[in-house]
Amino acid sequence: MSAPNPRRPSVVIVGAGPRGTGVLERIAANAPELWGDAPLDLHLVDPHPPGGGRIWRHEQSPLLWMNSTAEDVTMFTDETVEQAGPVRPGPSLAAWARAVRDGERPAPPGLADAVAALGPRDFAGRRLLSGYLRWVHEDAVAALPPRVAVHEHRATALRVSGAREGRQRVWLAGRRAPLLADLVVLTLGHLESQPAAQDREFAGFAARHGLTYLPPAFTADSDLGALRPGEPVLVRGFGLAFVDLMVLLTEGRGGKYTTGRDGVLTYHPSGREPVLHVGSRRGVPYHSKIGYPPSGERPPLPRFFGPAEVEALLARPGGIDFDRDVRPLIDKELGFAHYHRLFTAHPARTRMAWPDFEAKYAAGEPGGAALQALVRAAVPDPADRLDLDALDHPLDGIRYADGAALQAGLRGHIEADLARRHDPAHSPDLAVFLALLSVYGQLTRLGDHGPWWHGFFSFLASGPPGPRLRQLLALSRAGVVRFLGAGLTVTADEARGVFRAESVSVPGERTEARALVEARLPEPSVARTRDRLLHALHADGARATAGGLLAVDPADGRILDRAGRPHPRRFALGPHTDARAGGAFARPRTNAPAFRQNDATARALLTFLRDRTAPPVPVPALTPRTDHAVDQ
Repeated sequence: MSAPNPRRPSVVIVGAGPRGTGVLERIAANAPELWGDAPLDLHLVDPHPPGGGRIWRHEQSPLLWMNSTAEDVTMFTDETVEQAGPVRPGPSLAAWARAVRDGERPAPPGLADAVAALGPRDFAGRRLLSGYLRWVHEDAVAALPPRVAVHEHRATALRVSGAREGRQRVWLAGRRAPLLADLVVLTLGHLESQPAAQDREFAGFAARHGLTYLPPAFTADSDLGALRPGEPVLVRGFGLAFVDLMVLLTEGRGGKYTTGRDGVLTYHPSGREPVLHVGSRRGVPYHSKIGYPPSGERPPLPRFFGPAEVEALLARPGGIDFDRDVRPLIDKELGFAHYHRLFTAHPARTRMAWPDFEAKYAAGEPGGAALQALVRAAVPDPADRLDLDALDHPLDGIRYADGAALQAGLRGHIEADLARRHDPAHSPDLAVFLALLSVYGQLTRLGDHGPWWHGFFSFLASGPPGPRLRQLLALSRAGVVRFLGAGLTVTADEARGVFRAESVSVPGERTEARALVEARLPEPSVARTRDRLLHALHADGARATAGGLLAVDPADGRILDRAGRPHPRRFALGPHTDARAGGAFARPRTNAPAFRQNDATARALLTFLRDRTAPPVPVPALTPRTDHAVDQ
C-alpha cells in the first residue's frame, strides 16, 4: 500500500462524523467546477468509523433512538439551501431505508430488521442512523473526481503546527511523522471538557465520602455501573441526556413495557433499576416532538428576523447586546409565525382579518403595549396567544403541597403536552417550530449569543419523541422516576455525607441521595476542553469568545486569532465554534445553516488550493485507503 505523495495538494479533515462527512460531500459537489480532475489527497482523522463518528457510532445500545423522525433527517442539500455550490440530491433517512427495502441499496450489516420496520414518521435507532451516515460517506467518496484520494486515519489528532503562509503539520497519536496539509478543517462535534468549579467540588466531596458523582458527559459513554439497584439517584437535567439515562437504567437493565386495552403504558421493573429523582431549572422535560405532519400554508419566513436585520445588527458601531437588540426580533418572528398559522388555519378562533392583523402587527414594537392590545383584541382565547415567557418557565409561580402532589401535577403537565403536540388543532406550535429553525439560520452570522437561546431552542424544538414521554409517565407511575420540580438546587452535606436536592416547587421538601448524575452534555469551552488539538490551538493564539467558543469567520469558517485575523489555512465548523448551526444533518427543505456553512467552507478550500497551491508534479492516482494500524 503506497503512502500519500507529499508533493500532492492535501487537506486534513479532523473529525469524520456527520459534519466531516457533510464537508466531504460538498467537496465532491464543488470539485468539478473549482478543482477539475487534478490530484488531491483528503485525510480523514477520527478514532471512530467515518460517517457516524463518535456520537452516532454503531457500537452503542440498540435501545437509544434519534429524536427526529426518519423523514425529517437528511444529509443532502436541496433548492432551499442558500449556497454558491450545486445541489447534489440525495435521499432522506426514510427514503434511503425505503430504497434498501426495495433492494436498490444494500442493507447495512445487522440492520436489515430495523430497516424493514422503519416508517417515515418513526424514530430510528441510532445504530440505523449510523448505517445511513456510513452510506452517505461512501456515496460522497464515490462522487469525488478520480484523482482525489481519501485516506482514513483511525487516530486522534493532537496538534497543528506550521506558519500561516506555509503547509501545516497535523500530529496524530501513535504516529511519529505528521500529516502534511495545505489546509486543515476541524469538524470535531461534541467534546468532553474539564470539570467546572462546582463539578470539581462535587467530585471531591463524593471521593471523600465514598459517594457516586457522574459529571456532564455524553450519556452513552458514561459508566452507569456504580448506580445500584433500588438506591435513590439525584439527576440534575431534564433534557435529552436524561432521556438516554432513563432508557439505559430501565429497559437497559431488563425492565419491560406493556400496553393495556385502554392504551395506557405500564412499566414492569426488573428489580435492577435505581430510583431516579429528576429536576432542573424548568422542572419539566423538553416538549414532545410534534406528532403530526405539516399541512396547509407555511408562514413566509424569515419575516422580521432575516438577512437584512442581521446586516443592520452587524453594522452597529457599538456592537450587539443580545437581550436588547436580538431578542425582540426573535420574539416578533416567533409571534408572526404563530399568528400567521392561527389566522390561516384556524380563522374561527380569531376576530380580525389576517391582512389587517398583519399590518398592525408589523407596525408594533415587540412586547409593546400596542402589540399586546392587538393580540387581545384579535385572539379572544388566551390559550391561543403566544406567551414565550410562560413557555420558557412553565412552573413559575406554581407550588405543590407535598411530593405526592408534585408527582401528580407533573404527570398532568406531561400528558397535556403530549396531547397538544399530537393534535393538529394546535398547529401554530408547528409554525413556531419552523420559525425557530429560521431564527437559528440567521443567528449563525452573529457569533456567540450566549446560553439562553440554545437552551430555549432545545426545550421547544429538540425534545424527545412522544413515545419516550409516555415511557416516562409509566416509569413515574411505577415509582422508578420521581420528579423534584423547578429551580432545582443541589448541595453537598459534609456532616451527613450525602447530596441534598431542593426545589421551589415544593418548599421545605428535601431529597437526599448518595449518588448524583449531571444529565447534560459538557458546555463547549475552548479553555476547558479535553481535546488536545483544540486546546493547543487556543494556546497557540486562536481566539475564544466570552462564552468559551472558538471564534471563526462566519463567511467560511476560518479560525480567527486574538487580533481577529482569519487564518488562511485553518478552518473549524461545529458546536465548539461560535458559528454552531444546530446539527450536522437537518430536515429537508429548511435551508439548513450547517449545509450552507459546509458549502462555503468546501468552496473556500478548493478555491484556495486552485489559486494558491503550486501546480503539482504529475503522479499516478492513489487508491483510497484506510489506515487502521498506527503509522510508524
